[in-house]
Amino acid sequence: MRLRALLETDALGLRLLGGEDELDRSVRGVMTTDLRDPSRYLSGGELVLTGLAWRRDPDDSERFVRILTAAGVAGLAAGEAEMRSIPDDLVQACARHRLPLFSVVEDVSFASITEHVVRQVSGERAGDLAAVVDRHRRLMTSGPAGGGPEVVLDLLGSDLDLRAWVLSPTGRPIAGSSLAGAGPELPAAVCATLAGEHLAASRTGRRGPHRVTAGGGTYSLFPIGGGGRIASRDVRETVLSDWLLAVEADAGDWPAERLDLLDGVTQLIAVERDRRDAARTVRRRLAQEVLELVQGGAAPAEIAARLRVAAPVLLPGLGSAPHWQVVVARVEWDGGDIPGGPVAQALLEEILVDPEATGPEPSDRIAVAHTGDEAVALVPLPAVPVRPEGLDDALTGAESAPAAPGLHADALLAAVREPLARGLDGDGRLTLGVSAAVHSAEGLRGALEEARHARRVAAARPGRVCAAGHQELASHVLLLPFVPDDVRRAFTARLLDPLRDYDRRHRAELIPTLEAFLDCDGSWTRCATRLHLHVNTLRYRVGRIEQLTGRDLSRLEDKLDFFLALRMS
Repeated sequence: MRLRALLETDALGLRLLGGEDELDRSVRGVMTTDLRDPSRYLSGGELVLTGLAWRRDPDDSERFVRILTAAGVAGLAAGEAEMRSIPDDLVQACARHRLPLFSVVEDVSFASITEHVVRQVSGERAGDLAAVVDRHRRLMTSGPAGGGPEVVLDLLGSDLDLRAWVLSPTGRPIAGSSLAGAGPELPAAVCATLAGEHLAASRTGRRGPHRVTAGGGTYSLFPIGGGGRIASRDVRETVLSDWLLAVEADAGDWPAERLDLLDGVTQLIAVERDRRDAARTVRRRLAQEVLELVQGGAAPAEIAARLRVAAPVLLPGLGSAPHWQVVVARVEWDGGDIPGGPVAQALLEEILVDPEATGPEPSDRIAVAHTGDEAVALVPLPAVPVRPEGLDDALTGAESAPAAPGLHADALLAAVREPLARGLDGDGRLTLGVSAAVHSAEGLRGALEEARHARRVAAARPGRVCAAGHQELASHVLLLPFVPDDVRRAFTARLLDPLRDYDRRHRAELIPTLEAFLDCDGSWTRCATRLHLHVNTLRYRVGRIEQLTGRDLSRLEDKLDFFLALRMS
């Protein structure tokens, strides 16, 4: 049963004093205590009843509530008989620790509350206990190798009459019950809402399952962590990559055995998730090798040879990819203490899934590498004679037909922007840039730079989730590869020679400062931290750069010119 159900029974005389957002917690038992430290008798999930005899001064409330929270209790109910009212220090302590707090009126005994809860919980357990044991055995023997998450979800449907789906953090359905008569698929809008609610709950540290109402239905959301992965020290390292299990039911009234069953289901699905991650290793390694060759200035012939190896893996049956496109993503968290590269890599592998693809693993065509806080995707685009009718907006023609289908930046994020913004939760940011399609290895270096330029354009915009494509870049960026070498040298000298001369005379390190400032997207705080400078010192250096060059580093156009000059120098 849920804590919420206690408030719906007037005879219990309970009044909620705090923790309204936590009323979906499950109650698995009751304990009455006035001990100052009852932790040895708590196993988690209890409603704790207390007469407050343990409280001798206000500081005792913080200590008592901290002990209950560490033990994982569901809630605290304090009687009014001893003090006539619940002390403010207890109310505040419960609010700090997100522990639901109830007051019990004087004429209701703790025995009445205990009897009610035990009757509810015991009655539910009696009906499910024998079946739960058998279901556990069948789930464990089927396992992920026996057909993937669908097998587990079908067992939930056949044994417990539960419709369930496995969703990605962006709301993409990964698996669902395939039983006949299971009903329509989960609407895309509902999937996005469920994913957003799950990410928001995960960021606040709330324990699952989370109860959500969406599209006229009630769902319970169970987080799916990594089956074989080491637990993360910070939820931000995994929150944007972990799957979730959405069950069309209110799990608040379930007995402990059924909740344990669902916990076992999530563990099985987590193993399947880890298996799929392992299968991406080859594609990630290929992408990393190509990225290192491109960034290292390798000869086009060497890059082309590596692409010939990659194409059969990414495009089975075609042998080669007539077109390639590069997508660059960056995830940044305030404070800069969480590495964004692996998070961005997992997100790109999710965002770039072709909605028209079929088969058990639609992301087989995606090869993503990461370096630092940046992830780079190499996307093969098979040529098509005409644009298929009804093709998704994210895969529109990059050129007039005949042409290769191309990824468009805004369309890529259209369906996932809302849930990802919930997961970034005010202290994170995702920016994404998309290049034009290129036809050969010679064009990949330019495509990589183009995608990075586009990402910087996106970073200059407001919002937690932003994207920009090659169509939005200034004309000089698109034309740069065709500009004669002498013109490019003149462009670089006009911008950077004054700074180099000043650095030689004064050892002012203006060039390294400019590079760091642009790499930090113009953030004074992040740049000063990277250079180990006071912000005022950084402002002085940037002011000197502007004075010597006549440019304004608060203008996007000037930032882009400096960036290009540094890359060409």
